[in-house]
Amino acid sequence: MTKTIIFDYDGTIHHTLGIYEPAFRETYQWLTEQKVTEEREIGSVEIAGWLGLNSKEMWNTFLPELDQSYKEQASTMVGDLMIRQIRKHKAVWYPGAEEMLTALKNRGYHLVILSNCKASYREAHWKEFGMERWFDRFYDCESYRFRPKTEIVQEIIREYSGPYLVVGDRRQDLECARSCKSPFIGCLYGYGEKGELNGADYYAEHIEDILQMVI
Repeated sequence: MTKTIIFDYDGTIHHTLGIYEPAFRETYQWLTEQKVTEEREIGSVEIAGWLGLNSKEMWNTFLPELDQSYKEQASTMVGDLMIRQIRKHKAVWYPGAEEMLTALKNRGYHLVILSNCKASYREAHWKEFGMERWFDRFYDCESYRFRPKTEIVQEIIREYSGPYLVVGDRRQDLECARSCKSPFIGCLYGYGEKGELNGADYYAEHIEDILQMVI
């Protein structure tokens, strides 16, 4: 029986696009004003596709030719703008997330978060949502020098007893599950592209579906 459930955060619990898209667009506008990139139309679908990547991966994917110093400035700007929105209570979880987590907590599972986010982002969300009510710990990739989830999950295995279950919406989460030899619930309501979660053990079309899949 599963003892520890490892959740991704953005696109799995947090409906991230609401604060990420405006932060990205403001930052992209700044980059065009600095004349370091050409202005072009960027749709919400493309923006959503970067959610789940860490900041280094995102900027290397979107603008690989951009000077590293500008990538770092842009990454910091996006992060700061998102935290500002969190503190203004603009961040929202998917409807039903709290009820699902409460039910799992009451069943006695250890719940942890493993996210490709920065430490300041983790801290802002932890405080905003009072996440200690559900989660034992929130692991962010910045605290592990932006190592991939497949490596950071080994830290979780050392600290929490198994068997494990991984829940997420991107390919990195599926790979994370495979690296710790655990089942995987693919969240189809998140930001993964079509086919990205092929090979998942279970599929959740809605967040409340997760509860029925945990044994």
